[in-house]
Amino acid sequence: MPAFRHAVALGAHMIELDVQCTRDGAVMVLHDDGLERTTDGRGPAVTKRWDEIAALDAGRWFAPAFAGTRVPLLAEVLAEIPLPVNVELKSPGGDDLEARTLAVVRAAGAMDRVVFSSFDPESLVRLRACAGDADLAVLVPGSSIRPAREVVERVGARAVHIRKGRGDAEAVREAHTAGLRIRVWTVNNSRDFARLAAAGADAIFTDFPERFLLYATG
Repeated sequence: MPAFRHAVALGAHMIELDVQCTRDGAVMVLHDDGLERTTDGRGPAVTKRWDEIAALDAGRWFAPAFAGTRVPLLAEVLAEIPLPVNVELKSPGGDDLEARTLAVVRAAGAMDRVVFSSFDPESLVRLRACAGDADLAVLVPGSSIRPAREVVERVGARAVHIRKGRGDAEAVREAHTAGLRIRVWTVNNSRDFARLAAAGADAIFTDFPERFLLYATG
């Protein structure tokens, strides 16, 4: 939550987060499959109940000033953070992750500001089956959109998300020719940003939005 609040304060246009389900069905915001790296817990996150996750310290690993920070629920993020949100569905992210995540987003009245993405085509298929109005994006592990084309058509995705790489300009052209938006991850230096901006990428994912907001147009 401190990072999301800071993004709002900086004037970021959007935030990105990852969701998984606890053993008892709570939709939590957590990147890693395991708890060891970013919390004082141990073991796979999806095997824990929400009360167990909620009791963990998820801030001390980053800096002492953040000690006591907790793993948030997706509902808490949507209630406090007014920005558009890219919700990445982890795989495997727990039973009924897609339906549970969709229910949280709908309950928050946030469908018009959420993009759902995943590396797992079947996760996007399940989500599309539940929601014809969902804005979907296909995550591609490389820097080409070619592996995503079949999935894009299958789920009716509106965007592809690719890793930055040598073929950025070609990927941007291919995406735009197909009528897709293209967002690139993870861009943390000005050289990559300038190249992608010149290529016409629609957005970037970055750990340091303050480095690029002066140059962004929206």
